Amino acid sequence: MKRIKLKNFEIGGDKLTILAGPCAIESQEIIEKTAERLQQITEKLGINYVFKSSFDKANRSSINSFRGPGMEKGLEMLDKVKQKFDVPIVTDIHTPDQAAPVAEVADMLQIPAFLCRQTDLLVAAAKTDKIVNIKKGQFLAPEQMGTLVKKVEDSGNEKILLTDRGTSFGYNNLVVDFRGIPIMQTFGYPIVFDATHSVQLPGANGVCSGGDRRFVPVLAKAAMAAGANALFFEVHPDPDKALCDGPNMIALDNAEELFTICRDIFELVRN
Repeated sequence: MKRIKLKNFEIGGDKLTILAGPCAIESQEIIEKTAERLQQITEKLGINYVFKSSFDKANRSSINSFRGPGMEKGLEMLDKVKQKFDVPIVTDIHTPDQAAPVAEVADMLQIPAFLCRQTDLLVAAAKTDKIVNIKKGQFLAPEQMGTLVKKVEDSGNEKILLTDRGTSFGYNNLVVDFRGIPIMQTFGYPIVFDATHSVQLPGANGVCSGGDRRFVPVLAKAAMAAGANALFFEVHPDPDKALCDGPNMIALDNAEELFTICRDIFELVRN
């Protein structure tokens, strides 16, 4: 399996990597508070850390749902976090024209699950020469991710991560099949498990998605036992007041305990 170099560490190596932060950028204060605390926790635990937050959540249940500050303002805010805390950044892109400007700030471009088959989006992300994190569509079997990997490789980029975030069978729910982790690892790249989106209940609240954060630790620990190389968490100082995806985000105060357990399982599996 390839090890993906980022800053001064490798994803897919002997250390756990965590991608984490608020779902969407709500304010400079919230993203800086979250980044600072998560950086402290991961440094203490010897975990690689990438800060995540989205400048735009384009796939919302309602036209009135909160989406974020937009690309221009959002990138300014993310760049402040990057400079202040010296952390790498991952954020979503939704259209091919966003790839180049976002790559000026972000170290990793994330392809949203619903857009994972969009060829032009994958090619544009690949051509930035940044790491491309492709989230597995809720509608895809893990075996089908191989064709998406090839789109990025054929565009000249072999810095790829694949993220599992559950599979939809309708009825406002997602199911995780942990066989997907070793299956997707056969493509030769590190696998991230998104423990918070996997407990999402799509559209369950009518005008917005629901979720059940009680099960985030269970799924995260299971993913570590199944051999995942990295974890993805959406984390917020007060999830119940979050403007986006609050029901499936974990509280900042609970992050250290959960990260510690996940790191221990990660190391046990590798030893």
